[in-house]
Amino acid sequence: MKKNRNQIIGYFFIMPAIILLLLFLFIPAGMSIYYSFTNYNILAPQDRVFIALQNYVQIFKDPVFIKGLQNVLLFVVFIIPIQVGLALGLALIVNKKRPWNTFFKVAFFAPVVVSLVVTSVLWLYIVNPEQGLLNGLLSLVHIKPQPFLTSEKQAMFVIIGLSAWQGAGYQMLIFLAGLQNIPAELYEAATIDGANKWQQFLNVTLPMLKPTSVMILTTTFISAFKLITQPMVMTQGGPMNSTMTPVYYIYRTGFTDRQLGYASAMSVIYGLLIIIFTVIQRKLSGKEDLSHD
Repeated sequence: MKKNRNQIIGYFFIMPAIILLLLFLFIPAGMSIYYSFTNYNILAPQDRVFIALQNYVQIFKDPVFIKGLQNVLLFVVFIIPIQVGLALGLALIVNKKRPWNTFFKVAFFAPVVVSLVVTSVLWLYIVNPEQGLLNGLLSLVHIKPQPFLTSEKQAMFVIIGLSAWQGAGYQMLIFLAGLQNIPAELYEAATIDGANKWQQFLNVTLPMLKPTSVMILTTTFISAFKLITQPMVMTQGGPMNSTMTPVYYIYRTGFTDRQLGYASAMSVIYGLLIIIFTVIQRKLSGKEDLSHD
């Protein structure tokens, strides 16, 4: 009797979380799947009809969606090594006891607490082709002004740089926690064995940070696929769709063009792609862990 009572009390405690998941995750996901098989237009909901797989067929013929996939894959390929490497480097810097260490921790973490919209607007002024700070600095070393966000070749790399700078501070703290959990005895033993600082980093620091690194890689990987704020604020997907991403295209299709049925189909396809890529990434990380055991 007491066991049943405890179970009922436990259900009451988790009920708010279950209700929130139903309202904001499972029910919207189910509605999105249903709408993906219709021609639902927000402005004419009464004209909604079932069109089977037409939306899904159209997706794979949509050059903008395909371009968005290419752009986000380019973003993922570059942002993961740059941002994770930067975060690890910053963590190694602040892990040592030195004057002004607290200041550096706050300074490195500060971009994380600033709104990404505000950060994107700030960078618009920095990379302005005509009066931007960055071109001003380049002129000091006799480098001609760069187009940056107005160039199809440079715009995505500007967004990659902004994203790495903005997000590295959060991952730095996670790496810092991992570094501080490494027993000092391991470094002492490595020093006695004649290992220099670089050898200690390769043979002690990196292996001990492996669980932390896998977690950071997974979260960075998933977050990179959700890229929307920076292109929306800085380029609106241009120039020539060179910074268009699937999430931004889904948003624009659903809420600007009002084609909610087609946007729902794209969200279903893109969600499945993220799941597949995440599973592959986790499998590869797991195999790498086993190969080092």
